[in-house]
Amino acid sequence: MLGVLVALLVLLPLAFVVFYVATSSWTDIEQLVLRPRTAELLGNTALLLGGGVLTCAVLGTGAAWLVERTTVPGRRLWRVLLVAPLAVPAFVNSYAWVSLLPGATGYGGALLVVTLSYFPLVYLPVAAALRGLDPALEEAACALGRGPLRVFSAVVLPQLRPAVAGGCLLVGLHLLAEFGALQMLRFPTFTVAIYEQYQSSFNGSAATMLAAVLLLCCLLLLLAELRLRGRARYARVGAGSARPAPRARLRAMTLPATAGLGLLTVLALGVPLGSLTYWLLQGSVTVALGPLGTAAASSLGLGATAAVVTVALALPLAWLDVRRPGRLTTLIERSTYFGNALPGIVVALALVTISIRIAPGLYQTIPLVVAAYAILFLPRAVVSVRAALAQAPPLLDDVAHSLGLSPLARLRRVTLPLIAPGLGAGAALVFVAAVTELTATLLLAPTGTQTLATQFWAYSDSLAYGSAAPYAAVMVLLSAPATYLLTRDPERTAAA
Repeated sequence: MLGVLVALLVLLPLAFVVFYVATSSWTDIEQLVLRPRTAELLGNTALLLGGGVLTCAVLGTGAAWLVERTTVPGRRLWRVLLVAPLAVPAFVNSYAWVSLLPGATGYGGALLVVTLSYFPLVYLPVAAALRGLDPALEEAACALGRGPLRVFSAVVLPQLRPAVAGGCLLVGLHLLAEFGALQMLRFPTFTVAIYEQYQSSFNGSAATMLAAVLLLCCLLLLLAELRLRGRARYARVGAGSARPAPRARLRAMTLPATAGLGLLTVLALGVPLGSLTYWLLQGSVTVALGPLGTAAASSLGLGATAAVVTVALALPLAWLDVRRPGRLTTLIERSTYFGNALPGIVVALALVTISIRIAPGLYQTIPLVVAAYAILFLPRAVVSVRAALAQAPPLLDDVAHSLGLSPLARLRRVTLPLIAPGLGAGAALVFVAAVTELTATLLLAPTGTQTLATQFWAYSDSLAYGSAAPYAAVMVLLSAPATYLLTRDPERTAAA
């Protein structure tokens, strides 16, 4: 029952948008959607989506191959540096580039920033897939006279299809949801237009119609990923055990390959960190610690609350999926992933409209902000809790039941201690995401409530780069530990 209620909460924004469009007249749809401005936004969104996904796929796959399958020096260092850009929010990255190069706007600037911000989302799954590939097929292809490029394109790349498709899906969803970076770079997409429509005229009808088009883009992207992934089997089914693939010797290409990885790291990590350092030094005299401390405290409070609530909501879903497997429980658990596919602007707009019409007392309150965070970031908690619960022996729970312990007592004394690491990992992921969330917070936060993200946005939007830098620096520092955790397993694998 609890799992069903959680799933209904997550599906609430999706149901609201669908219901609104279904109950609207064709005249309203034609007036609000079928107009030149919508076509322009759709073109911009498609152009950025196509260019961003393609460049992230090329850079992420190429960097993963160099690090995992060649003799490029400093592999352990590159594993950390190529993931580290995830600790810098995209709107902070755009701030860094625009503050140093004011001309870095429009499509070119947007493509540059989103590529440097999101290529690690492709690098991570592709690198993991490359480490798990058995070289037997590649050796067979070489024995048949295929050259290195032919082997990579005909043998390795097809096996990387699920990893590349999954990474591209994550990049695409982030691009559809991105607001702060694109607003700063003056490249209007649906998310930017929805926010501007809502803020300028408080026109919920027009904003909701645009949100419906954006939601349709999300669903099309999900279907495209399923199509690209295909139904082929990629697991090894033969006898024996897999062995690590031999690394390709770069020889004369060692220096160019190392320089390429270095240039990518400098652009994705060095520029934003260097810009933050520069503006911190420039604005150190004018920055007041009081507002910074207040914003940090608000962010920490909201992040901690969202982490606790989201993990608590994830627990019954994970328990159903692991301990009561079946089609219905799988459907309930999978339905929560729609929250991760919905842009924050859509979730916030739905909650604003629902709260105004049904529960006005919830409008611009902390519980509504926490509810938005839970809807957006629940999949991060579900994945961690489910993995931990799958490793907890159910026999111990049965023994506790035979000793007469109540379900609540068994949960408190047996299950929770066993899955504590998974609960902590899920809470950490939700906390970092909530601390750096911008769009939903701008629309839902109570009047007078300032977070690190909203204060950074207020200063950077008014071109006060020196005053914005401390807020960005604190967000990066809070994101860094969780980002570093993503590099630990690869290091252990390399060491083994």
